[in-house]
Amino acid sequence: MAAVNYAEQYGKALAQAFPNVLHFGALYNTPNNSTYKVVDAKTIKIPVITTKGRKAGDRDTISGFKRNHDNDWEVKTLTNHREWETMIHPQDVNQSNTIMSIQNATKVFNEEQKFPEMDCYAVSKIHELKLALESNSDDKTALTVDNVLEVVDKFMEQMDEANVPATGRILYVTPTVKKLIKNAKSIMRTVELNGNTGVINRDVSRIDELTIESVPSALMKTAYNFDEGAKPGVTAKQINMFKIHPYAVLTPVSYAFAQLEEPSAHSKGKYLYFEESFEDVFILNKRSKAIAFNVQAYLHYSMFLFKHTFHSIRSIEKSIYITVCFYLNFSGCNFKCPYCKIYITVCFYLND
Repeated sequence: MAAVNYAEQYGKALAQAFPNVLHFGALYNTPNNSTYKVVDAKTIKIPVITTKGRKAGDRDTISGFKRNHDNDWEVKTLTNHREWETMIHPQDVNQSNTIMSIQNATKVFNEEQKFPEMDCYAVSKIHELKLALESNSDDKTALTVDNVLEVVDKFMEQMDEANVPATGRILYVTPTVKKLIKNAKSIMRTVELNGNTGVINRDVSRIDELTIESVPSALMKTAYNFDEGAKPGVTAKQINMFKIHPYAVLTPVSYAFAQLEEPSAHSKGKYLYFEESFEDVFILNKRSKAIAFNVQAYLHYSMFLFKHTFHSIRSIEKSIYITVCFYLNFSGCNFKCPYCKIYITVCFYLND
């Protein structure tokens, strides 16, 4: 544990990085959380009813009755168990001019660790579940100012076909994609001048029924490692944008606990803080059509290692050749070709 930096000049204002907010707050606050409850410590059973359609009527006879509807259960099991703790001696708080207080520590933890982790978990879990229901459903179009609105329109069409409510639709985009949308060639622009103040508003916050939310690209990956916090996984791909309706997801918290303990003999005179939660993110299977992703094209690679040893009378030279082959497949090719591929070979020569 690093030593505490004590305050010499008593400034109390923290100079942290700009704080994170919960970018997917609309998903964590979905009305579904109050509709579907956890039935035990970790399970949610969502009832689903199926019915058959009508048939031609018969006024002359009475046929036997039969049940034309059935029910089933969509079972969701919570697996995301998270906890965090910290401690501090009262003298460390005093000698740092309260900078090291538990209150400051938990504030920074929420803004720089917990909220980003929750965002990373939500987007990667939703993407994982979407692919489990509909494999190969990712849109892999390489987005440009020429085609970005076409992809957005395709997402909107999918929602319309699935009867997704128009109100509440959200399009989450990286800052790069938001810039593409603002500069899209087919978009109608209006420049709003706020009176005579000289302020020009060029923001694009909505397209048709879609509310646009910009999310940092680091929080828009397909896979993360959650051993401590959230770090991009080795197989992670960049999510450029995804559309969703909060009614399509379920984000339950079955248990949450947080407590600050004052210094005591049990804590050897230190403040103790601990928090714990059981939570998760799910897709409602029948509403998966309300979700779609545009993801970067997958990068296939192979590596070949060749060793060559050259012997001479007075010395032995050891040389290592490494060839790295990258394979890129672009789904957005506009010209006709059997395979739109680019091969890149990078050769490294290492000499001991």
